[in-house]
Amino acid sequence: MLLAELTDYAREQYQLEEQHKWADFPGFSVLCHPQTGKWVALLMRQWDGETGTEIERCDLKCGRDSLMRFRRDYLTQPLRMRGSRWIGVTFDERTEREIVFRLFDQAIASGNPSGYQIVLGSALKSDEGGYQDTALPFSGSTYRPPREQIPERLREMKRLYEYGRESVESRARNFCRQAVLMQDYEDDVPWEGSFDHYYPTYHDMNTRQLRGYFTWRARLRRGDVQPIPTSAAYLYIYELLNGVGADTPEACLQKMREFMTAYLDAGFGDTRMRKNLRRWMLEFAVLHDLPQALAAQAADPELMEQDAALMTLHAPEEHSDEEVFSALCFLGGKKTEGSPVLTKDPGRGQRLFSDAWRAASVYRWQGKDLFTLCFGERQRRAWYPLTSAVYDQKTRSASRDYVLSACRSYHCSGGAWQVEAYEKPSFDRARLQGFLHETDARLRRYLKTGRYLRENPADEWARPYIDAVIEADRKAEIEAARPMITIDLSGLERIRRDAVTTRESLLTEEEIEDIEEEIPPAAEDETSDLPLDAVQIQIIRTLLKDGDATEIIRTHHLMPSVVADAINEALFDEIGDTVLLCEGDALALVEDYAEEIEHYLGGTNNG
Repeated sequence: MLLAELTDYAREQYQLEEQHKWADFPGFSVLCHPQTGKWVALLMRQWDGETGTEIERCDLKCGRDSLMRFRRDYLTQPLRMRGSRWIGVTFDERTEREIVFRLFDQAIASGNPSGYQIVLGSALKSDEGGYQDTALPFSGSTYRPPREQIPERLREMKRLYEYGRESVESRARNFCRQAVLMQDYEDDVPWEGSFDHYYPTYHDMNTRQLRGYFTWRARLRRGDVQPIPTSAAYLYIYELLNGVGADTPEACLQKMREFMTAYLDAGFGDTRMRKNLRRWMLEFAVLHDLPQALAAQAADPELMEQDAALMTLHAPEEHSDEEVFSALCFLGGKKTEGSPVLTKDPGRGQRLFSDAWRAASVYRWQGKDLFTLCFGERQRRAWYPLTSAVYDQKTRSASRDYVLSACRSYHCSGGAWQVEAYEKPSFDRARLQGFLHETDARLRRYLKTGRYLRENPADEWARPYIDAVIEADRKAEIEAARPMITIDLSGLERIRRDAVTTRESLLTEEEIEDIEEEIPPAAEDETSDLPLDAVQIQIIRTLLKDGDATEIIRTHHLMPSVVADAINEALFDEIGDTVLLCEGDALALVEDYAEEIEHYLGGTNNG
């Protein structure tokens, strides 16, 4: 928040302008009470030569007890002013507009005069600029100005308002007390005109505006959605936050969701109202200890998506490639989604990116893993639910814990709340984006996609993990390209028996005797530990020497396919794969297993 936003608010709400009282100190100015003229804010703008930035601060006359009620880091003791009625405010990215505006309202309200002084003087002459419009009615006249017609319920509501110190708490109590009385009231006077007010309540409206609001609310409850000034629409949300308009907290939350769908989705309201409502719905669910599913459904979808992405990257092995890749893009930027790595084969591209993150998760630097380096650790900080709404916290919350997700939880102790979560200011997006850039660059070269990226030396730490994923993918591609031959081992014995029977049926007795004479006895060096006969060993040795085993097969009246199946079956337990290929009538040895088979045979027979 900027200091200029406070001065704009003072100008629009109270018609106050900055007063520069010191010519020698142009960075100092004051805002004065519109009625008393007393200071309510001292504004300070100072240039910091070391950082080259302007520091903006102010002292605000809203009461020292504000420091205890709000407990914000940017709220401190006063910087220049003295006394228990002043506090200090620092303006930076932490400063919340709603809180500062509320404190300024409180400063104005606390400075209001408690009474009025009436000065009676001599009657003014007409030529001295006296009253010359309409004469007062003479004594005894029956003339009376017309009185505004006010419904009795509105009169009763106004009588409920307790005047006194206009603090944030008293305004919320008055609003809640009046809202309970008016929860079923309906009117028939359409809304007219405008209404612009910070933290609006019924007390900020005139009678015409009140009647227009309750007419609009009645129609809204019946499904007739009509536009109304945003400040007036906030009253409906405040009612639900205070439990007015429904019987249970669950029903109040449901009506808030219906309002978001019917009113905001119709284009009414503004983006700030949607953001506030989303935050308040989650805070309402936590305060009332509603089921986790209802709270998650009510919360800002972007917040829930962020937490889901963090949980995915924290344990990537438990999630699919698509989930991990989506989380990387959500937290690291959508630029990765347009990489040409995903153009040809999206599934493969997502797997490679995801495997790279899984592999790099073991990386350590200064005792921190990659996830912690990118997103920090879960932190606890003070949490102030519904402080930016008109909400009457009647009782202190009981001590308890509320878990919204694996990486976000809320804790109450003694009525004070804390939230534990991963905080965006701790995110190192540059490291995550550097990792994604390096992964993208190396994958593009590996897959030869073109449009190559220049690698960054600062991200060299990631290369070993990315290269390991690339090497594993390369081996998998080679293995997938190798031809697969399926052998039905249960049928080999039957094929062998059928082949023998067929051969014997085709030979004459003389041919059988000739074959038996031609088969030489197995030589001593033709034996091995492998379950092969002499002919099979002779065939394998021939193939190991790049010879042709066709003559051996023909001499023994064998069938090449049967020989290949028999040898493959015999060696399957030892080798675990097919060692002989049969193409037509020719046998070929698979070269990958030649050395291993030769080892089993004790070396080739060169004699």
